[in-house]
Amino acid sequence: MSGGNRLRKPAPKGKEQAKDKARKANGKPTGKPKMKAAARPAEPAMDLAVGSRIRDLRREHKFSLETIADRTDLSIGFLSQIERGLSSPSLRVLATLADVLGVGIAALFGARPSGDAASGVVTREVQRAELKLWRTGISKQLLSPAGTESRLNLFLVHMEPGGNTGDELYAHDGEEAGLVLEGEMILTVDAETWTLKQGDSFRFASRRPHRFSNPAEDAKAVVLWVNCVTQAG
Repeated sequence: MSGGNRLRKPAPKGKEQAKDKARKANGKPTGKPKMKAAARPAEPAMDLAVGSRIRDLRREHKFSLETIADRTDLSIGFLSQIERGLSSPSLRVLATLADVLGVGIAALFGARPSGDAASGVVTREVQRAELKLWRTGISKQLLSPAGTESRLNLFLVHMEPGGNTGDELYAHDGEEAGLVLEGEMILTVDAETWTLKQGDSFRFASRRPHRFSNPAEDAKAVVLWVNCVTQAG
């Protein structure tokens, strides 16, 4: 071309690769953006705490893993993984284990209750125990004072978009009720299914097979949930 600026030809691919190698050797960024490594979840620490609590309760009752396996239809290997924090149990599995151990699910929240919980009457926000079922997108905050002897427990249940208790219906001891504070949830009890929205409430016997989920793709659901067990801890 005559006059004006000359158009530069794109550098051959081999030269660009050589430049990238030189930049890398000098500690400079290459032409391609780096992909960030996916952060590993911190939730396995929760699995360790829950597993340890289940093991402590099993030993208090002098139950062997074989006994628990026979009463729950769960394999010994799976139970051992739960106790060692190597497997994250679903809400259905936790409810089954709580029944066999003679406690409510609140007793499986990892740590034992502290002695400064206002004589077992008041629970401050900062004292709430929390159980994160991180693989299923559900977390439960215990609003009532912790303790294996308590038959009535109040929870704040958070469900991430798509969070659910699984495809299988499950049942356990007691009775439960709740109020949807935010978002919506789908509740199935026996063969009936309802969509509950903010302000809707429910109550049913926990021995009736049930499941629940958050159908939203981009919004959390928050439910005030009450569980009452009928057997002593």
